[in-house]
Amino acid sequence: MEKNFRLFLRSHLFFFFLLFFTSIAPRTVQAFTGTYGINYGRIADNIPSPDEVVTLLRAAKIKNVRIYDADHSVLNAFSGTGLEIVIGLPNGNLKEMSGNESHALDWVKENVQAFLPRTKICGIAVGNEVLGGGDYELWTVLLGAAKNIYNSLEKLQLTDVVQIQTAHSQAVFANSYPPSSCIFKDNVVQFMKPLLEFFSQIGSPFCLNAYPFLAYMGDPENIDINYSLFQSTQGISDSKTNLHYDNMLDAQIDAAYAALEDAGFKKMEVIVTETGWASRGDDNEAAATVDNARTYNYNLRKRLAKRKGTPLRPKKMLKAYIFAIFNENSKPGPTSERNFGLFKPDGSIAYDIGYHGLKSSADSSHLSLKDFRARGWVQTCSLILITLMWQRFYF
Repeated sequence: MEKNFRLFLRSHLFFFFLLFFTSIAPRTVQAFTGTYGINYGRIADNIPSPDEVVTLLRAAKIKNVRIYDADHSVLNAFSGTGLEIVIGLPNGNLKEMSGNESHALDWVKENVQAFLPRTKICGIAVGNEVLGGGDYELWTVLLGAAKNIYNSLEKLQLTDVVQIQTAHSQAVFANSYPPSSCIFKDNVVQFMKPLLEFFSQIGSPFCLNAYPFLAYMGDPENIDINYSLFQSTQGISDSKTNLHYDNMLDAQIDAAYAALEDAGFKKMEVIVTETGWASRGDDNEAAATVDNARTYNYNLRKRLAKRKGTPLRPKKMLKAYIFAIFNENSKPGPTSERNFGLFKPDGSIAYDIGYHGLKSSADSSHLSLKDFRARGWVQTCSLILITLMWQRFYF
């Protein structure tokens, strides 16, 4: 009896410790799964509820999502869905978070810790397009806010779960053509370098909002629209690197890589946090059409599906968040600002780029092998199988 008990204890203790140490093993922060994500802007009075948006995203099989705040109705709706969300600390909160560590800690407790792990908050975007923007005072507090939010995550032991980042516009660059000539603006460098140093230490990427649409609109006489839309074109060649570019998005990303290398951060990854094409615009926005929006976003999906890098960084798989899920009818500015959505308010597609909206939700209950791996079940089942084989062999 005693021998049998010892054998029983040994086998079960092995299984217990195997699962226990696997569960507490440190994880690397992954704020992006695959290559494709989408921005969920909500400056509108006619879009679906967060629960309906979850249904839409799952039907479209879009897993990576960014929002521009930490709205609790959205975070509750995402609970238990498996969707991975980057929340935003709005620009209006940066001064407070930079100047008060306890307020930063309270913010993280209320908007992050309170929802984990059921809601998969994988990142916090600290501000949006701050450097290069019009509010110079925000430039001075961005790094402090990012550090205080990160330190709060560290105190709560969440730095292996949640990534700190901030998105930049093209306004931080002095030039971007050809890509190899790109550097940061002189007045931006003094703020950008300390921020990049901090992000390099904590393993965060450089987040870029890249819009070939805006670049083309700014110089339609000298830019081939086919180059902007991933269409057949002669493209451009960079004489310094001898690299050829057949689309503008790749060139914009490699321009960012060139600026990072010039600043001393050659190894930092660039992730596109916004890109898209407006489907409607004012009289002076002739390129904002449904056909162009469809072409850009369809070809972008194909580009991302190739899971390849850019000419300058061929081994760094390109990742991008599309802007946006819906048209936002309450946004200020030109008409184009309100017409970047892939879906209509009723959940149907705005134009066809391969999505089926809510009509294909029946497929969403079926798990693929990729889903199986993503949920960690392959590893768990493998551990159970190894344990059973170990017991059979030794006992």
